Amino acid sequence: MQRQFSVLYNLLFSAAVCGVCAIFVSSSAVTLKERQDVNKLLDKKKNVLQAAGLMEAREKISAEEVEQRFSSFRAVVIDLATGEEAPEIDAETFDQQKAKKDPARSREAPPNFSLVKRFPNHALVYEMTDAAGALEAVVVPVEGYGLGSTLLGFLALDKDTRTVRGLAYYDHKETPGLGGEVDNPRWKAMWPGRLAMDESFTPQIEVIKGAAGKPADDPYRVDGLSGATITSRGVTNMMELWLGPDGFGPYLERVRQRVAAGSQVKEAA
Repeated sequence: MQRQFSVLYNLLFSAAVCGVCAIFVSSSAVTLKERQDVNKLLDKKKNVLQAAGLMEAREKISAEEVEQRFSSFRAVVIDLATGEEAPEIDAETFDQQKAKKDPARSREAPPNFSLVKRFPNHALVYEMTDAAGALEAVVVPVEGYGLGSTLLGFLALDKDTRTVRGLAYYDHKETPGLGGEVDNPRWKAMWPGRLAMDESFTPQIEVIKGAAGKPADDPYRVDGLSGATITSRGVTNMMELWLGPDGFGPYLERVRQRVAAGSQVKEAA
């Protein structure tokens, strides 16, 4: 004979099962959060290394090797408006995307084709130095709208702030095989050696429709993404935005001043 349970019993049993499951899920989330944060930071470092040309796009290396290669970098929080370093802000815990969404820590962006709505007051950049501590390159975050998503990435520039070392995107939802080709190592290999800005430090680099020449012959242009005209235009737009006066323009000017001052010191010595 099949046993019948009351409605109250069924409700209490269901509530108990749900409670146990909720506790299990919450405990797992708390337990795994630290590991997730570590993996997220490791992935960001890999993308900085890729942009700087210190790691191949599909290269498999250990976390220890990542840290070793990353040891030449210094994470720096800067005031985006002035380009000055903000030592009072911890670069290890600063989250630029969260700051951008906080009205108290951001400002409304001017009209732009990248559809960026707000600029954070501060930004996180990475400075690469040689064994003697002299600046060799900088890596700055770039973002902007493509076809159907916002692309987040890093652009690496030599100490002259004009010559591109590389470009790497770490988050986007562009169409695979079309706009998603921003992740294609062959396309990214076309960036090193190009010039992001002209001699007056005005942003000039653009992704064109069709094929561009070699960096030495056609320094300001990069091959377009086949079948992805809008995404290609989106990459151009974000370069213009973030390399300009509303983006990292003030910071890059300070970098040039520091490099020039360092050269004068060497000459005097």
